[in-house]
Amino acid sequence: QVHLVESGGGLVQAGGSLRLSCTASGRSLSNNAMAWFRQAPGKEREFVATVNYNGFSTWFADAVKGRFTISRNNTKNMAYLQMNNLKPEDTALYLCAASSRYGSAYTPQAYDYRGQGTQVTVYS
Repeated sequence: QVHLVESGGGLVQAGGSLRLSCTASGRSLSNNAMAWFRQAPGKEREFVATVNYNGFSTWFADAVKGRFTISRNNTKNMAYLQMNNLKPEDTALYLCAASSRYGSAYTPQAYDYRGQGTQVTVYS
């Protein structure tokens, strides 16, 4: 069983930056895609970014493209979401996810495991 724990959320002024971390335990995820979702109050869960098993291929939602980057450290069994130029509309609970499939996964349905999330609040 995979256990994911997010950290790094907080309160930040618009235009600022945050770096989210996701620590995985239970087994190595070095062969599996990882991703970040977010959920704002009253809105559907949004698929934000993915990174493939070796970190060489990434995907971003249009809303965050050019401002967010996703990366991973397979030695540490961790993934990261660097968020720059944050906007109030980025306010949400950010959840780390992992796919049980090998390689890459670019659809939200491919992600079987999710953490509890870390809150990001951006004020103007």
